[in-house]
Amino acid sequence: MAGSPATGAAGEVSEHPTPPNLPPSIALAWGLREHPRRGPKPGLTLDRIVAAGIKVALTEGLAGVSMARVAGELGVATMSLYRYVSAKDDLLTLMVDAVVGPPPLLEPLDGDWRAGLSRWAVGVRAAYQRNLWAVRVPISAPPVGPNNVAWLEAALRSLGGTALSESQKLATVLLLSFFVRSEVTLAADVAAASGGAPVNFGYGEVLAALTDPALFPALHRAMAAGAFDAGDDDHDAYFNYGLGRILDGVGRLAGESRPEQPATTAGGDDGGRAGAPSS
Repeated sequence: MAGSPATGAAGEVSEHPTPPNLPPSIALAWGLREHPRRGPKPGLTLDRIVAAGIKVALTEGLAGVSMARVAGELGVATMSLYRYVSAKDDLLTLMVDAVVGPPPLLEPLDGDWRAGLSRWAVGVRAAYQRNLWAVRVPISAPPVGPNNVAWLEAALRSLGGTALSESQKLATVLLLSFFVRSEVTLAADVAAASGGAPVNFGYGEVLAALTDPALFPALHRAMAAGAFDAGDDDHDAYFNYGLGRILDGVGRLAGESRPEQPATTAGGDDGGRAGAPSS
């Protein structure tokens, strides 16, 4: 939080006016207001409160996060937290912003917007995978935390050299964001239901036993072609495939000409030249 895009130097209050209806804790994260200076615990800071909340979420799950529990983690009275964070929802917003962290340098090389967005999507996914509780936080408003806004800026910059309109660029980033969050959530749900064990119960074999080829001919053509043979829990392959097809569509919209790629199994596709390193 300290030294965020709005603050410049750590602890330095920005000269930008505070937007109306902005929660005080968010304004504090952006450096738009000073840290509280009075009270029995002068060592208490917004960063410490957020870090304590993250620790509780990692060890006890999102359901374990409450203002009282976080205060207990810090060894302070619950009411002392409200001098920094006015509500639990604001705390959750700041916790998610903290674990997402600042984006890496995502300036596209040689105008390669596709590689830039691939790295962006993989980076966001990795941050969520390290903190699965974060995808359980309801989305009630557009992102306003310093790190989330920096990620938005990075994605829009990646699209800067395309022919897309500014509205189309923003819509593209939102689409990618929804895709990443949904994929991580689905993988987390499957892992939770299986107790963390690999999920490979032979879905194709189950469907073959349950269905009549005369009534489900499309399904049986897919089974005969081996489309269901890939591991049921190969989430990386399906993520790369989905990301690649989204970027293919964006490229078409931007007027780029790309050779058709074979629509084989998800595991046989590299995400459409995603070339994205893990972060």
